[in-house]
Amino acid sequence: MTAYKHLYIVRHGKSNQDFTNVPDYERPLKERGVNDSYKMASMLMQKKEIPQLIISSSAIRALHTAMIFARVLKYPLNAINVNDDLYMSSIDRCLEIIMKTDKTINSLLLFGHNPSFTDLANYFLQDKIDEIPTSGLVALKFETNTWSDIIKIKPTEYLFNHPKK
Repeated sequence: MTAYKHLYIVRHGKSNQDFTNVPDYERPLKERGVNDSYKMASMLMQKKEIPQLIISSSAIRALHTAMIFARVLKYPLNAINVNDDLYMSSIDRCLEIIMKTDKTINSLLLFGHNPSFTDLANYFLQDKIDEIPTSGLVALKFETNTWSDIIKIKPTEYLFNHPKK
């Protein structure tokens, strides 16, 4: 029987650059970032695409975005997996995290940063994306039973969406 894995790659919402005395890691979301995150999470909810696992960068702006999505998708906030390695990570590290996901998980939602998230999406896509904008989402569907196989195959379907689209 053929199984599918659904990977959702979400760049954090628009962050507030006004906090010049705060380290990059701790920058909060702007009001627009909060609103855009709710908009994109609602779009996923309307499609009834609910993740079985959410993994977020530990940076404040990414984690806040993940919490907004979790709230809208009715995913338990305390079940969000916070991973320091997604902050300013490489594409290779992102792929490692995905490939280590338990095969019983069929849908995985990641929250993180550019440029690694755009690079990650483009690793799988034939039609490359210039940049995943803030609160942007790439949804990929793979015909496979295990996450480790996704580096060898192309997605059967994909969606690229963002708040201004």
